[in-house]
Amino acid sequence: MTDPLTGRVLVVDDEVDLAELVAEYLRKAGMDVEVRHDGTEAVAAVREYVPDVLVLDLGLPGIDGIEVCRQVRTFSDCHVLMLTARDDEIDKIVGLSVGADDYVTKPFSPRELVARVQAMLRRARTRPAPAPAGRAQELVIGDLVVDEAAREVRVGGESVALTRIEFDLLAALAAHPQLVLSRRQLVEMVWDTHWAGDAHLVDVHIGRIRKKLADTAADPRFIHTIRGVGYRMGTGR
Repeated sequence: MTDPLTGRVLVVDDEVDLAELVAEYLRKAGMDVEVRHDGTEAVAAVREYVPDVLVLDLGLPGIDGIEVCRQVRTFSDCHVLMLTARDDEIDKIVGLSVGADDYVTKPFSPRELVARVQAMLRRARTRPAPAPAGRAQELVIGDLVVDEAAREVRVGGESVALTRIEFDLLAALAAHPQLVLSRRQLVEMVWDTHWAGDAHLVDVHIGRIRKKLADTAADPRFIHTIRGVGYRMGTGR
């Protein structure tokens, strides 16, 4: 059995008993955990506690989980796992569009949630690997530059701010120019080989990346959609 992954986790849910249950499971897995029950408190706690992972309920009193996530994304790059009580695609897409990395629909298995958090911590603790021999650490696609060593992205010389997930997803595509990568391949490359969530969350993150790169699906400069398969990076059509 592997050693439990440790990290700092902030659990935010107005259902006190559920929040404490989740916190208990996370602590048993070796994590340091803080709990809050209000949206406004959650934003303050992210600033003070500086968690590696934020487990965030969508329906909170005060400001809801969507607004919490939006505010947190202005100053923190922690992983965000959204909890939603409704199995509604719109809720999930909205949550991801403001910067959440993953979601779990209630009711959920606490063990599954722990596994999702551990997958996030595994990524957070991974250092950028040196580029393989013969491959530059700066990946260049037209006027797009992806600097793997510095974890920076530039378009036309201008810096573009991406989250960890967004950067890793873009780098995975840029490292394989002209090669079509399926959603499942991208999930395994960017999230975790044991991650069992919806692979279509890749689409939402790709949409966010395109917006930041001033790219579009209809007239792509960099990221091409291969219908029914996945995505390809390249300047050619």
